[in-house]
Amino acid sequence: MRDPLSVVTDAFTSFLFGKVETTRLPVRTSTGQAQAVYLPTAAPGLGDSGVIIGREVYSGKGYIYDPFQLYGQQLPAPHWLVLGESGNGKSALEKTYVLRQLRFRDRQVVVLDAQGEDGAGEWNLIAQELGITPIRLDPMAALDKGIRLNPLDPAITTTGQLALLRTIIEVAMGHGLDERSGFALKVAHAYVNESIVERQPVLSDIVERLRHPEPESAEAMNVPIDDVRAWGLDVALVLDRLVDGDLRGMFDGPTTVGIDLDAPLIVFDLSHIDRNSIAMPILMAIVGVWLEHTWIRPDRKKRIFLVEEAWHIINSPFVAQLFQRLLKFGRRLGLSFVAVVHHLSDVVDGAAAKEAAAILKMASTRTIYAQKADEARATGRVLGLPRWAVEIIPTLTPGIAVWDVNGNVQVVKHLVTETERPLVFTDRAMTESSADLSDDALRAAELEAEERAAAFVEQHVGDSESTVA
Repeated sequence: MRDPLSVVTDAFTSFLFGKVETTRLPVRTSTGQAQAVYLPTAAPGLGDSGVIIGREVYSGKGYIYDPFQLYGQQLPAPHWLVLGESGNGKSALEKTYVLRQLRFRDRQVVVLDAQGEDGAGEWNLIAQELGITPIRLDPMAALDKGIRLNPLDPAITTTGQLALLRTIIEVAMGHGLDERSGFALKVAHAYVNESIVERQPVLSDIVERLRHPEPESAEAMNVPIDDVRAWGLDVALVLDRLVDGDLRGMFDGPTTVGIDLDAPLIVFDLSHIDRNSIAMPILMAIVGVWLEHTWIRPDRKKRIFLVEEAWHIINSPFVAQLFQRLLKFGRRLGLSFVAVVHHLSDVVDGAAAKEAAAILKMASTRTIYAQKADEARATGRVLGLPRWAVEIIPTLTPGIAVWDVNGNVQVVKHLVTETERPLVFTDRAMTESSADLSDDALRAAELEAEERAAAFVEQHVGDSESTVA
């Protein structure tokens, strides 16, 4: 039986305010909402240490990524592959990522800048902002006392020098060296290193020795001297291109004094080299090996090596072999290799399919921007992406990408601050097309794209475990 005082109180309250009780609407929720709220079944994050990338389109959570923080627990390797067609935001992601990493004092970054316009590389603005002068490799400038990198630099081990010389020749010839040509190169290299002590040996010394081998070399092999000369002739002709041909001036002299390898950001401007010529993989091989022996040291610094147009590396079996060694050593030396590629088919269907697969396997982080449907399916098969992720890739709008961090797959909207915007959006076509839209219109378009992506993910969340056949 109710307390008489409570009955009187309720009656008086009803008289003044009407009915006390209210009717609650029934609670309705979707499976996706329940997953996000009920944390044990929600997709795990990557932690809260590192640099902010943006936010997850589906959950709205901030997305933080750092290979050095994740390595060993959530990442078996600190290397990163970025894929996607032009104009979708790859460059903006790379640049903001580097700028944010450089806020840590123990970070150092090297960029191979293979793109650019108006006679300067794409990273020129950022370098200027940080007070850094890019290392511009340009055959025309090199003739007038420009930057030189010596493949025979004493800082590179004798074994490294010989491996680099072989790679240069094999890339240019398009096939491996036969035993006789390899022997001629080995003998010439050994003679040059032993006989020249008063200065740095240079490529022209190797070319001269290949054309005029020592009689002792022929006697050691019990073959005529003319045969030894013939074995090294093709090798000499290839190296001569770097001495007197279209690549002269960049590699046929002592390494330029004063290159600052202690700067937080080091930019190699390769924009003056034809990116479709055989010169580009040769140049990347020389820069990569030179950096391996002069820049990477067993100290406490964390280093990032970012390569644009990285298919020049991955698609050449000879260059890829050099970089495989660099990536393997990089894990114990605190090196994160970032490869930026337009299409995965550029590398997996080429002559270096085996080497490409080995490098891709080392990349535990994959970021995929918009691609055509057939390219997305091929990418999904190679990388083992969930089916829902493959289906959403062709619908992605600029700035939104699928991130796969060792199996943790999210759709992420990359965020750029107003301070970063003028430094990272250097593509004139992108700038001009965006200039016609107001800030409100741009934001509305972004929100619409994010809503479409979120709806797609929610619809396919149950299929997250299935992969492309």
